[in-house]
Amino acid sequence: MYLGHFGLTELPFGITPDTQFIYADAAHQEALNTLLLAIQSGEGFVKITGEVGTGKTLLCRHLLATLGENCVAAYIPNPQVDPKALLVELADELDAPAAEGRAVVHVVRRINGRLLDLARQGKTAVLCIDEAQSMPMLTLETLRLISNLETEKRKLIQIVLFGQPELDEKLREPRVRQLRQRIAFHYRLPGLRRDEVDAYVEHRLRVAGYRGEGLFSGPARAALHRHSGGMPRLVNILANKALLAAFGAGEARVRWRHVRAAARDTEGAINVDWLWG
Repeated sequence: MYLGHFGLTELPFGITPDTQFIYADAAHQEALNTLLLAIQSGEGFVKITGEVGTGKTLLCRHLLATLGENCVAAYIPNPQVDPKALLVELADELDAPAAEGRAVVHVVRRINGRLLDLARQGKTAVLCIDEAQSMPMLTLETLRLISNLETEKRKLIQIVLFGQPELDEKLREPRVRQLRQRIAFHYRLPGLRRDEVDAYVEHRLRVAGYRGEGLFSGPARAALHRHSGGMPRLVNILANKALLAAFGAGEARVRWRHVRAAARDTEGAINVDWLWG
């Protein structure tokens, strides 16, 4: 690979969410602040949406890493399951003690007992659900029933939904209007601005061990933004391919033509034919 060629210690533009590489752009930080405020306020439901590749999963992991000792987190990365499976997974994530019987009512008792125990300890339970747009409607409705678990003064569990814009469409369905009305905080993640792409690329290169100057030329960074639309995942894909192209050509710096070649090789890249013919 190109690591030694460019003086890197690890790959800087992987597409697997890695909190080591978090770049706290303005939108990411605002979204995180919204989440922390909502959890602290005990509002019950929070929703974070964004297009594919805007960094929702990375934000979710950042949130989980940020929660203090007074929070007990449950994380469900794939909620495309039936209601009972969701409840069982939640009970296991919360380390709820085993109960007699496997019926839904027994699983709910497990969860309720564990949440009450956490509340007595002064702790907050937080459920984070990634890819929430894939949840079946009945499973989505089950979340509302879980949110009904409460004491006289507070909700026993805070639920955070991370999803693509399709989640908003699903929540507009009349049969889940009660859940929609309970979402007190929401945030829509945008793409990176032009100047943020520059800082994002430099940040990831530094974390990956690069100590030189200007590995990506100005026109190359401009092309990254133009072809990615500011979507972090697409920036990563294009930047990685551009590094490979520069390495293959034996060059020490990434130029706009390397990004152009990467864009032509990437289906998700924007306006390639219009820009380059």
